[in-house]
Amino acid sequence: MMAEVYIGLGSNLENPAEQIRRARVVIAKQANISEINFSSLYSSPPMGPQDQPDYVNAVMSVGTDLFAIDILKVLQKIESDFGRVRKGQRWGARILDLDLLLYADQQINLPDLIVPHIGLSERAFVMYPLAEIAPGNLLVPGKKTIKQLLTNCSLDGLEKLA
Repeated sequence: MMAEVYIGLGSNLENPAEQIRRARVVIAKQANISEINFSSLYSSPPMGPQDQPDYVNAVMSVGTDLFAIDILKVLQKIESDFGRVRKGQRWGARILDLDLLLYADQQINLPDLIVPHIGLSERAFVMYPLAEIAPGNLLVPGKKTIKQLLTNCSLDGLEKLA
């Protein structure tokens, strides 16, 4: 059975916009994953340490018959293939960050995976690209609709890129 899944993409190193574009292509070429939609690119100040470049972010929706944990493994392998090294530092600079934001209408709470993604509704760099490609009445499990959540999400320096 196909599930619609939303993936957050972010980068702030080595030509971030190009990293996001490349990651989109790689994700769409994976077995059992097909692209449905892709948002505009957005620039945002970094979360956490401010002594790093701004981020470029986007959201991608895909259809898949993979389980959520298997998608997570695919995304982590892609990050690794792009040169991401996990150092344990939260919110540090990175060449590529891929987050499983939503998996159909499921709530998942596993040691390695929480869906909907933690903090999704408070992060402008996730909510605005998500709202661009998701139906406004899409319900974020355990929360509200995208449209309702967006009304309480300030831009926080987010800018849509040309």
